[in-house]
Amino acid sequence: MPGIISILQKRELLSERKIAVQNDGKIGVFWHTQNRGKSLSMVFYAHLQQSELSQPTIVAMIITIWRDLRIFVTLQTIFETTTMKNKLIQLSIWIAAHITLVVVLVTAVALFLPSSFVWIDTSAITSMLGVVMFGMGLTLRPSDFRPVLQHPKDILVGELAQFLIMPSLAWLLCKLLSLPEELALGVILVGCCPGGTASNVICYLAKGDVALSVAMTGVSTLLAPIVTPVLVWLLAGESVEVDVAGMFLSIMQVVIVPIVLGVAANHYFQRTTRRIVPLLPMISTLSIAFIIGIIVAHNATSILTCSLIVAIAVILHNVFGLILGYGLSAITGSEPSKRSAIAIEVGMQNSGLATSLAATHFALFPMAAVPGAMFSVWHNFSGSIAAQIFRRQSDNQHNVIL
Repeated sequence: MPGIISILQKRELLSERKIAVQNDGKIGVFWHTQNRGKSLSMVFYAHLQQSELSQPTIVAMIITIWRDLRIFVTLQTIFETTTMKNKLIQLSIWIAAHITLVVVLVTAVALFLPSSFVWIDTSAITSMLGVVMFGMGLTLRPSDFRPVLQHPKDILVGELAQFLIMPSLAWLLCKLLSLPEELALGVILVGCCPGGTASNVICYLAKGDVALSVAMTGVSTLLAPIVTPVLVWLLAGESVEVDVAGMFLSIMQVVIVPIVLGVAANHYFQRTTRRIVPLLPMISTLSIAFIIGIIVAHNATSILTCSLIVAIAVILHNVFGLILGYGLSAITGSEPSKRSAIAIEVGMQNSGLATSLAATHFALFPMAAVPGAMFSVWHNFSGSIAAQIFRRQSDNQHNVIL
């Protein structure tokens, strides 16, 4: 056996490894004469294993001491790197799974200790949201948009619900609750934004149609540069001056460009991005939490005086969005899994974009960013509850079929 494993042998080893993992989990012995490259082959294969498996256990027995000392150090480095990577991935998973807790804690700290976040300028929100959008792009592939062609009716229903129900609800709630101009602008901004990135995770937990959810998020995000500014102008243009062209450019810069770069990076540098993707849930969660922290800290006093009315508006907006999204998809004959996906996609907005637009284009109305920040806190909490309801519904239907 030669010292360096060829490409064909690599494929054969990968195939044998998969079989071994499915059976007793044991595989492989290097056995040949001296000075044929056993140690180097062992290092190569150890690295191959740690890049392909999530938590491999590799036992290396080295007989000669001096010649193989460097090989042993190399193997030890590989194992230590793998252990550290696995710990980071576990931390990323934990933070993403407890996004509501993280956001609530950050909100509480920013509200009662504003100095912890007030030193960060609101202009940083745009950069942080760009990081989140780039991360979203890293998880997307052109094939993720295939449902647009395969199920155009569901996509059409979902997008109509997204850009009709939520903006209309926002305008109606502003009138019914007699919201002040600044807060009304913030609620309308939330209602006119595309679906939020967290909706895909919630849809997965709800056993909904994840492919449809991802496609809807992608399509609504691509439509946002045109649709969002126009809707804001139509619903809030009488009260405040709306820079439609400026908002278009902002959404292109902070949403579309980072997503396109992320998709391109995922396509051309897949081997590298595959190592980064497991850490994205943590990065996105912390970025969103910091965006909320910055907004809350800069408006802490005002929030404490009007928190109740904003909370009522945000809760009603989100809950009715979920209900009406589900109802419209049911009326149009969508399957249960697709109803869940559409309901979650409609109810969960990209509130981070709403806060970014408020901070960038409506700086004269600082409270306009507050509804977006509060929506971010609430919709993660309500989304987890909705996921449990839809998941239970899916399980009951499955049991009936059986």
